[in-house]
Amino acid sequence: MLDGRVKTLHPSIHGGILARRDQEHHLKALNEHGIGTFDVVVVNLYPFYDKVTSGAISFEDGIENIDIGGPTLIRAAAKNHKDVLVVVDHHDYPALLKYLQEKQADPQFRRMLAWKAFQHVASYDSAVSEWLWKQTNSGDTFPPSFTVPLSMKSTLRYGENPHQKAAFYGDRSLSLVNAGGIATAVQHHGKEMSYNNYLDADAAWNCVSEFENPTCVVVKHTNPCGVASRQDVLEAYRLAVKADPVSAFGGIVAFNTTIDETRMFYEIVVAPGYTEKGLEVLKGKSKTLRILEAKRSGKNMLSLRQVSGGWLAQQSDDLAPEDITFTTGSERAPTDSELSDAKFAWLCVKHVKSNAIVIAKDNCMLGMGSGQPNRVDSLRIAFRKAGEAAKGAALASDAFFPFAWKDAVEEACENGIGTIAQPGGSMRDKDAVDCCNKYGVSLLFTGVRHFRH
Repeated sequence: MLDGRVKTLHPSIHGGILARRDQEHHLKALNEHGIGTFDVVVVNLYPFYDKVTSGAISFEDGIENIDIGGPTLIRAAAKNHKDVLVVVDHHDYPALLKYLQEKQADPQFRRMLAWKAFQHVASYDSAVSEWLWKQTNSGDTFPPSFTVPLSMKSTLRYGENPHQKAAFYGDRSLSLVNAGGIATAVQHHGKEMSYNNYLDADAAWNCVSEFENPTCVVVKHTNPCGVASRQDVLEAYRLAVKADPVSAFGGIVAFNTTIDETRMFYEIVVAPGYTEKGLEVLKGKSKTLRILEAKRSGKNMLSLRQVSGGWLAQQSDDLAPEDITFTTGSERAPTDSELSDAKFAWLCVKHVKSNAIVIAKDNCMLGMGSGQPNRVDSLRIAFRKAGEAAKGAALASDAFFPFAWKDAVEEACENGIGTIAQPGGSMRDKDAVDCCNKYGVSLLFTGVRHFRH
């Protein structure tokens, strides 16, 4: 009846699944109603996940693909796993057959299948919940509650340090289908990825994906220490390394264009593709070199970060230079090339850990300072790396300068910087303007902060 909606929701089926074999009154009730027992329940759920991620689908079609009887069968069998074996994964068929043929009596095997069954249904329900929320609340980014369905892709040798155990999980949220990124990258070659490898590769890939022109990014400890854009990708690599050759050695290198040849040394290389020749050359460099092929990371993703006892959720920082207005605050306006340098530096600095300063010129990072408790120290580190090349270059800061005179702004001016780009918003913004006017430096306000902790 009801187009088959209730065909399995019947006491003759669920009674035979849920009846406890060690309870005499359960068996008596089954006998009175002519109900037999089930020893094995195997269920393939309606392919809701595949249906709603395969393209345009009507709301009604989505609803009809929500399985009701299947999860109910699974939950019933999993609850009574002492007497009923429940299977939701075809990879478990061989183990199930062996268990039955050998008439095994391992309670741990039954419990493992039961755990897997409940986890399977939970993941299924999370997809339905996520889909329904988006159908109902398209304008609200943050639901009152939600479940993140994680699936282990691999155990790792260790975590950030050798004494910490670790694993890598893929996120099966509907919002991340075809979203790209390091989690879905294909590894063509090399040693297995480590915990820190994933963090560094993710940082490198997210940074290089920001640029439209052929670009190379070098990352060490999640900070981009070299960035350069050139039509010749090998030249881009050379210039990216030049920004900080000490840090670049053995680092992670990412490209946003197909690689066809290379003369480089690193631990990991990430690119959207490789020619057959390029892949062959890379594989010949080292048995341990990790070669990853990744899709460009998606935009407008929900970013989650764990704190003790909870999680922080925020929208991803997707703003590009084209999305904001660079407003001139100084008397001297930047030239076209200076404005281009400022936009390049601004795009780099959003990927550097706060407090962050980037100095750049001609689509090339010259120096960066990161992670310092005060902005002056980050600025000095950036100038030390850039050297004389900083003269006439652009400087970008991830946040406003709280002080100008005898502080970061004046120090930047005295070092010969040509253009400064910063969010603004300080009570002393006028001091920064006056300081830049004194030294003839162009000062740009972006109105956008890029903290990264």
